[in-house]
Amino acid sequence: MNTLSSTSSRIADVLDRLGISEQNSGVSTGATPIQASGEELISYSPVDGSEIARVRGASEEDYEHALGKAREAFLQWRTWPAPKRGEVVRQIGEALRAHKADLGKLVSYEMGKSYQEGLGEVQEMIDICDFAVGLSRQLHGLTMHSERPEHRMYEQWHPYGVVGIITAFNFPVAVWSWNSMLAWVCGDTCLWKPSEKTPLCSIACQHIVQQVFQRNDVPEGVSTIVNGGRSVGEWIANDGRIPLVSATGSIRMGKSVGAAVGARLGRSLLELGGNNAIIISDKADLDMALRAALFGAVGTAGQRCTSTRRLIIHDSVYDAFKEKLVKAYSQLRIGDPLNEDNHVGPLIDHDAVAAYERALKAVIDQGGTLLVEGGVLSGSGHESGCYVKPAIAEVMPEMPIVQEETFAPILYLLRYRGDIQQAVAIQNGVVQGLSSAIMTTDLREAELFLACTGSDCGIANVNIGTSGAEIGGAFGGEKETGGGRESGSDAWKAYMRRQTNTINYGTELPLAQGIRFDV
Repeated sequence: MNTLSSTSSRIADVLDRLGISEQNSGVSTGATPIQASGEELISYSPVDGSEIARVRGASEEDYEHALGKAREAFLQWRTWPAPKRGEVVRQIGEALRAHKADLGKLVSYEMGKSYQEGLGEVQEMIDICDFAVGLSRQLHGLTMHSERPEHRMYEQWHPYGVVGIITAFNFPVAVWSWNSMLAWVCGDTCLWKPSEKTPLCSIACQHIVQQVFQRNDVPEGVSTIVNGGRSVGEWIANDGRIPLVSATGSIRMGKSVGAAVGARLGRSLLELGGNNAIIISDKADLDMALRAALFGAVGTAGQRCTSTRRLIIHDSVYDAFKEKLVKAYSQLRIGDPLNEDNHVGPLIDHDAVAAYERALKAVIDQGGTLLVEGGVLSGSGHESGCYVKPAIAEVMPEMPIVQEETFAPILYLLRYRGDIQQAVAIQNGVVQGLSSAIMTTDLREAELFLACTGSDCGIANVNIGTSGAEIGGAFGGEKETGGGRESGSDAWKAYMRRQTNTINYGTELPLAQGIRFDV
C-alpha cells in the first residue's frame, strides 16, 4: 500500500481479509482472477483522499472471455434444481454474515457512507439471500382451464441466460445482490459491471461468493465481474447475447442503456434518479417528521436515489417546522464515516463536490434563499476535499434547480396553503417518480395520498421517510426513474421468461375458438 493515513491504516487488515491487495485484477469468472489488460482504475477513498488500491479493468478481449464463461456456465446452471441453487445462495448469506463487519467497513471507506450505513447495506445483502432461498421453492406458474376438451393449460418460467448488471457507486454491493441472488435462484448467470468509483467492493464480493461456489462445485462463470469504465457498460448494453440488462444510475445513463438494449429488442430493468419529497401536513407529528426528513436528507450525504430532496410543508406549520429543522442541522457532525459519532460523511469525489456547489449557486441565481448555507470543509479531518455542509434552501416549485436531482445534501423547502391535493400536485410535478412520503395523522389524507389520484411514485409511504426501503417489497419507480422493479415481491419475474404450455391428452385434435379444418 501507499502511505496510509490513520483511517486507512485501520482498514489495511480488512482489505487483506477480503482478498484485496495493492494490485488487483478487476475481471473474474471464478476463484482465479483473469489477468486483465484494460485501463487501470485507482480507488481513492473520499474519507481521507488516500489511494486504497489499483484495479486493472477489462479490455474488449477480457470482456469476451468473461461473457463466454458466463454463457457456458448457464448451460449447466439452468439444469440445477432451483432449491439446490437456493441452498448455494443460503450459504452465501452465511458467508456475508461472517464478513459483515469487514465488508461494511470497506463500503464505508471506499464509498464514504457511515459505518452504520455500510453495515446496513451488507445486511440488505443478507436479507435478500434469505428472501431468495425461500423464493427458490416458489418459482410458480398458473394453471388455466382450456376451452378444448381433454386439454390442460399452464404456464411455467425459465431462466433467460446471462444477466448484465450495471451498478452505481452509492450502493456498491447491495444493488448487485438484489439482482444476482434472484437471478441465481432463477437459473441465470450474472455478468457484473460495478461503478469504476468503487471497484474494490466488487472484488471483495466476488472473493466471498467464489469461496462458497468452490465448496459446492458451482460452474465457473455463474458469477462474473468485469470492471472498467463507460465502454464496458456500452458493450453490455449493445450485446445481443445478454438478454436482460439491469442498470442502476442516472437518468442520462439509463436513457442511453435503455435505447441501446431496446434497439436490439432486449429487456432492460432500469433503476434511475429520484427527486423525492415528503409532504408535511398541518396534521403531522412534527417531531416524527423531523426525524424522517433529517435522515432522508443527510443520510449517505444525500447520495441515495431515495434521498429526500424536497419538503412540501403546510403553511400553518411551515415556520415552526423550519425552526426545528435549522436547529437540528446545527447539531450535525461531519467527518470520518468510520467514526460512529459523526452523522455525515463525504461526497464520493471532487466532481460531486463541484455539482453540489453549482446547485447552491443556481438556488441563489434563480431567486431562492439559503436558510442553512453550504460550503466545502477543509482542514483537520476533511483533507480529502470531499466533505460538504448539508444545506437548506427555500425555493419555489417552478425553479429549474428544484426539478433536478443533485446527488448531494441539499434540501429544498416548499410551502403549500391548500388541501392535500395541492401538495400532491407539487410533489408529482417533477420528471422523476421513485419515492414519496406524507407525514399526517389524518386517515383521509393518508388514503388520498395512496390512491390512484395521489402519489405517482413507485414507493409511497405514510409516516416514514422516503429512504430506507425493505427488501420484502418490490423496489423501483415510475416516469424517468425507469419503471423497473428489483428485490422483493414478484420482482423475480424480471429475470425469467414466461412460457405457456398446452397438453392434449385426448384422441382428438379440436382447434381453439371452435375453428373447423377438416380435410
